[in-house]
Amino acid sequence: MSFSDMDGTTEQGAVVNQNTLVTVDVHFDFICPWCLIGKRNLDAAVSRLASLRPDVGVKVRWHSHQLLPDTPVGGVPYQAFYVARLGSPHAVAARRAQVQEAARAAGIELAFDRIEVMPNTRAAHTLLAWAAATSPGPACKSALLIDRLFTGYFMDGEDIGNPDALERIGLACGLDAAGLAEHLMTSREDGDVALPRSPQADDVRGVPHFVVNSALSLSGAYSPGAIVDAMLRSIDAQENR
Repeated sequence: MSFSDMDGTTEQGAVVNQNTLVTVDVHFDFICPWCLIGKRNLDAAVSRLASLRPDVGVKVRWHSHQLLPDTPVGGVPYQAFYVARLGSPHAVAARRAQVQEAARAAGIELAFDRIEVMPNTRAAHTLLAWAAATSPGPACKSALLIDRLFTGYFMDGEDIGNPDALERIGLACGLDAAGLAEHLMTSREDGDVALPRSPQADDVRGVPHFVVNSALSLSGAYSPGAIVDAMLRSIDAQENR
């Protein structure tokens, strides 16, 4: 069983009949394909752990970590951004081939050719925080919204910095229409408000960054097996105290 928090503010779900709890803090950004890969690998790891140790609960806390916070609100052209960043179309193609290989291993087919805008992800992160705080329900709600934002961007080419795209995605995830519209309108006016920071934020140099039970750190899109191993080691440490 797993349940989710956004920056420790809203608990969604409860652990039942489980003696040990593993907490996984995930630092991520929606423009990072490795974060989508990392999320899918984490999902697989949680499922594996449930088979190995059904007595153990997993609590996942999601922490916003913007990689490019200075991106203009309207975003910048995606393809041109990466050519300028990596130096040439050939370098971009080589990097994408590497990412695609890892994505396919996680069951994901990325559609880089559909992406037109490199967005500022602040609005997407604030939407997620608002949804977690105002939409009590099963653990899958936050996870579903995160997944839809990732797949909307990397598979459908949605501009997830655009309020219209965020509204469509939010409604598809079952968020309250009136509340969602009000949140999006308010967030445009409060665009300079800082995103919440996790207790481990100063130690995060890149994303995805996982911290298991506030002790074991995994920086990068680790395989499901490596994540399970970290969780099992953490469980052993708890049980041998």
